[in-house]
Amino acid sequence: MSIIAFDLGASSGRVILGRLKGSRIETEEIHRFANGPVNRAGHLHWDLDHLFTQMQLGLAKAKALGSEPSSLGIDSWAVDYGLIGNGRLLQAPYHYRDHRTDGMMDRVTAKLGKSEIFGRTGIQFLPFNTIYQLAAGMEQEPELLAEADRFLMIPELLRYLLTGEMISEFTNATTTQLIHASTRTWDDELISRLSLKESLFGPLAMPGTPAGRLTTSIGAETGLGRVPVFAVGEHDTASAVAAVPAAEPTFAYLSCGTWSLLGTEVDQPVTTRRAMELNFTNEGGVGGKYRLLKNIMGLWILQELKREWDGKGQTYSFAEWVELARQAPAFAAWIDPDDPVFLAAGDMTVRIREFCVSTGQRAPEQPGELARCILESLALQYRHVLEQTEQLSGQHYPGLYMVGGGIQNELLCQWTANALGKPVWAGPIEGSAIGNLAVQWIGAGVIRDLEEARAIIRSSFAIKEYEPREVATWQEAYAPFRDMSRSHKP
Repeated sequence: MSIIAFDLGASSGRVILGRLKGSRIETEEIHRFANGPVNRAGHLHWDLDHLFTQMQLGLAKAKALGSEPSSLGIDSWAVDYGLIGNGRLLQAPYHYRDHRTDGMMDRVTAKLGKSEIFGRTGIQFLPFNTIYQLAAGMEQEPELLAEADRFLMIPELLRYLLTGEMISEFTNATTTQLIHASTRTWDDELISRLSLKESLFGPLAMPGTPAGRLTTSIGAETGLGRVPVFAVGEHDTASAVAAVPAAEPTFAYLSCGTWSLLGTEVDQPVTTRRAMELNFTNEGGVGGKYRLLKNIMGLWILQELKREWDGKGQTYSFAEWVELARQAPAFAAWIDPDDPVFLAAGDMTVRIREFCVSTGQRAPEQPGELARCILESLALQYRHVLEQTEQLSGQHYPGLYMVGGGIQNELLCQWTANALGKPVWAGPIEGSAIGNLAVQWIGAGVIRDLEEARAIIRSSFAIKEYEPREVATWQEAYAPFRDMSRSHKP
């Protein structure tokens, strides 16, 4: 019997068919489609109609393949949301890179107190967090929030369109910076102090909870009938971490893609002053865990660089960008990947060069030099964040598990092992989709728990090990990289 995972990323979406045969998982990608923001009246929005249409096409393809899925689940990126009023979506959801939140984090933290927010929620401060998006909405479009009956995040919105049921899910909800870390419920005090209606925020479902069935009309249109739908780890990183094939109870992971998220699992959130100073976060996880981690800008910088050069007519595939990086001179210049200057879409070449000049470095000129600057900087930043993770968790990790589409960049995996001076275990690639499938099977009682799921994943997918090389050379590079990164911070 098969099940379906809808795995929606910031640049593409996938419909994955999963089958559990004995103690092995088999997956088949049956539909893939592009995803990205659209510009409407000067603001970036998500095209939810496009996403929903593509999901329906995926269901129809499953039927055409002769599949009779026993359930389905949806995971996506975090923080973005839509507002429902009188049963309908009031506006296309904003994209988290939209400029409407510029300056909003500073205003909200000045009003509520940074220590107060972190102590209550344990969530790191990022300018696009949902709390600041909602504050922007209260300033700029108060009539929209007044009209709204319910707040739903992206997977919940799509689930609502499929099932007619409005159910909020815990892992994604934690990324709003509006969930109380201790009670694991909406923080009514923060919500009230932002002048938001408490009635917008519905009860929370944990991963693996049944969350309705396909509506009669969609079941008839697709020919699949009223398939059950589960709330999975609906933040895609929660699903990706569920798929980490670790045998040991404590481990470090890196979910690598447009964003890089590096951290570990903990039983209770770490809300110390030091965690706040390091800007770590405590996001909800599968199996009652928290994900103590830090967001790193990730391969977004290279993706945006590629898009920019494509627009100039100098077109290279991602594989060619990586090869150009391999051939460029080593350790010529670095950036701090987490500097806010790299967050927005636009001219990455200029921003990389200006950053390097402002930190006393020679600006990279050629495509390979730019790409090498990005990839080396990411690998060195991974080491820095892993050291911070060990400090906050009190654990020592012998290596790093990498999952997600970014592990197809084998040069980045090898350079990460080099920078860490520790092995990297890379796989599976489709971590979010596989974790999504696993949580559905746990919810259905087919798999006992997360520990058993990870054992099955280990036996089902190839894991590539990267042993560190040139450790002394990378060690020498690490200190000046950290000095550069510290020197430019305000």
